[in-house]
Amino acid sequence: MSNSLPEGFQIDLSIEAAGWADESGLEKVVTRAIAAAFEATDLEVRNGSEVSLLFTDDDAIRNLNREWREKDRPTNVLSFPGSDPQDDVYGPLLGDIVFAFETIMREAEELGIEFDDHLSHLTIHGLLHLFDYDHQENDEAELMESLEKTILATIGIDDPYADRPLVAEGR
Repeated sequence: MSNSLPEGFQIDLSIEAAGWADESGLEKVVTRAIAAAFEATDLEVRNGSEVSLLFTDDDAIRNLNREWREKDRPTNVLSFPGSDPQDDVYGPLLGDIVFAFETIMREAEELGIEFDDHLSHLTIHGLLHLFDYDHQENDEAELMESLEKTILATIGIDDPYADRPLVAEGR
């Protein structure tokens, strides 16, 4: 795994809540995950494309989840797509991915996995949403989960869905 991003690809990282690792630590984790996603799939972006990552807390993500999805509860990750693709090439603004510290920490503990591994998985999950992958229906969920497992395996992270039944939307 070379950890290389597409040409000119930018990650705009913002930390707006306590608990998160420092910026360089987060950047290392998410860059590795995003590079793996591009290397293991046929996702295409324009040169110089950008994704924004916001590291926040349960209160902030709950407000976003309520406003944009009409679900009044925190969630682990939300994705907000940016510019529309042209001929299946995305960018230059891929969109925003928002992470909630407390939920991710709790889930990692409940699953008995490393926090950085769970964050890597959620980074890939959020990125795939920006490329129009979804999990509303079982066939969509199977495709998205298959891609996630393939990408994660390239960076040595075990199947996050092992021993868990497929449940569309509920993941």
